Amino acid sequence: MTYNLSDIQAILATPENNAVEFKTDAVRPESIAREMVAFSNTQGGIILIGMDDDGKTLGLSPDKNYEEWIMNIARNNVVPAIQVEYQEYDLENKTIAAVNVPRGKDKPYQTLGAKYLVRVGSTNRTASQTELLRLFQATGSFHFDATPVQETSIKDLNLSKIDSYFDRYGIAFSHETEEDKILLIKNSDVLTEEGEVTVGGMLIFGLAPTRHLPQAGIAFAHFPGTEINGELIDKQNINGTLDYQIDTCLAVIKNNWRQLSTIVGTKRAKPNFIYTDKVFRELLTNACVHRNYAIHGSQIRVFMFDDRLEFRSPGRLPNTITIEKLKVGVSYAVNPILVKFMENLRYIDRLGRGLPMVYREATTNNQSVEFKEVGEEFWVVLSRDG
Repeated sequence: MTYNLSDIQAILATPENNAVEFKTDAVRPESIAREMVAFSNTQGGIILIGMDDDGKTLGLSPDKNYEEWIMNIARNNVVPAIQVEYQEYDLENKTIAAVNVPRGKDKPYQTLGAKYLVRVGSTNRTASQTELLRLFQATGSFHFDATPVQETSIKDLNLSKIDSYFDRYGIAFSHETEEDKILLIKNSDVLTEEGEVTVGGMLIFGLAPTRHLPQAGIAFAHFPGTEINGELIDKQNINGTLDYQIDTCLAVIKNNWRQLSTIVGTKRAKPNFIYTDKVFRELLTNACVHRNYAIHGSQIRVFMFDDRLEFRSPGRLPNTITIEKLKVGVSYAVNPILVKFMENLRYIDRLGRGLPMVYREATTNNQSVEFKEVGEEFWVVLSRDG
């Protein structure tokens, strides 16, 4: 991103924050590297050199090549190396430097001292275990759905459902010996080698998934009007296995959508347009399969308003995926075990056709659909205009 002088002046009019850091020209390389690591691991930011902490312009020393110095820090003091943009500006008859640090594509980043840092407000801090886990998950080097659910065993699984699942492949699970049953579900990633249920196995075959994973449900709310308020038309907390959650929430959405197509006097309150089931099912499945289950205390939320339907899923997009790529079908399995099971249950395919299909159906019917990241959530917003 290229900043002009007016952009820099606008930035300097605000104090340091989650995307802005001021440094004097005497700053040490280690300090610059920490800022680069923290910004790269979070949402990116800008380092302005030649300023004091209060935003007063001090300027750069004329006897140093700051651009070369900055580029060397980005290459040699950050692991893995990052690409930054460097610009200089004349301000108050002094020269300052702006270092633009983008959101990293190869997270997590660390300093030479093996510190994983994140940006919180105007400060940097060491990433917590949960934050570090999310950073590794975004790289694809770690998958939370393969981790064990503590203090669980085969007794926490619905063996009848597992039997039905394997029956479609000609495997008579119920007729196998107990030893072979355990071996089979271990090889299918339902159990770990130690005999505990995986997160993926619990979400598909668990007897009570949300008792063990309380963050794994869907919260539905239907608000009158166009804003979140204290009044509710309907509210549902949907728990259970993912296929049950998807089917139940689909029925709830359709029932509530029709409520806005009632007759008032001689006029219809809202046009009778409704998306096909496959649109709602795709967005619910996408939210359930690709959400970040490592984020505790945060459910999938589906909010209905008079003018739109929002699907809010915990977790940002993986490192290599952008909003524009989603529209053309580029996908990435954050939870490959869940993807495998839901594909076999005929809820998804792996061809990346889902979100492009949603986009096409919306635009063909003069509706709008928006994909966006808000904080630590991924949102899909469908319009409800006529």
